[in-house]
Amino acid sequence: MTAPPPPLLPDEGRVLLAHARAAILARLASLAAPILDDPPPRLLVPQAAFVSLHLGERLRGCIGSLVPLRPLAETVAGCAAAAATEDPRFPPLGPREMPGIRLEISALDPPFRVRDPSQIVLGRHGLLVTHGSRHGLLLPQVARQEGWNLRTFLEATCLKAGLPPDAWERGAVLEAFGAQVIAEDAPTR
Repeated sequence: MTAPPPPLLPDEGRVLLAHARAAILARLASLAAPILDDPPPRLLVPQAAFVSLHLGERLRGCIGSLVPLRPLAETVAGCAAAAATEDPRFPPLGPREMPGIRLEISALDPPFRVRDPSQIVLGRHGLLVTHGSRHGLLLPQVARQEGWNLRTFLEATCLKAGLPPDAWERGAVLEAFGAQVIAEDAPTR
């Protein structure tokens, strides 16, 4: 199992959130993606991440990368812009919606293969299920937000992959991962 990167410090999280918001605003204005001037070194470490956009209590977009190919700052900027404009579940974000959007960044730890569901800690681990070309992923915070037990979390991850809910018991590959979640406060109107 690969060791996770060091946790983000509060100041690094704030820089990352501001960078994600700037990336969305640039995308909505059809401008080039922003580049951080003199970023904290931790944000240059390659790391997988997801960016979720919330409008009120509703999800408004979520896109991520499971493979740490780029520095975290670049990954987050790209995922934020894509969450705003490319999530196939939602129409592209409109500029008028932007003031009400709350960003949530999940910086992912490397996944590990789950051999027994007792290895999964609800609220601490996200899940990735893969079978053939199908895969589904749910972030660690989803089980807590939905009030799910472990079995429901496993089944929901399978369903997200377009698989039967018990696919995790019938040959699908199950992986778990931790995530450091950094979120903006709820916007005030």
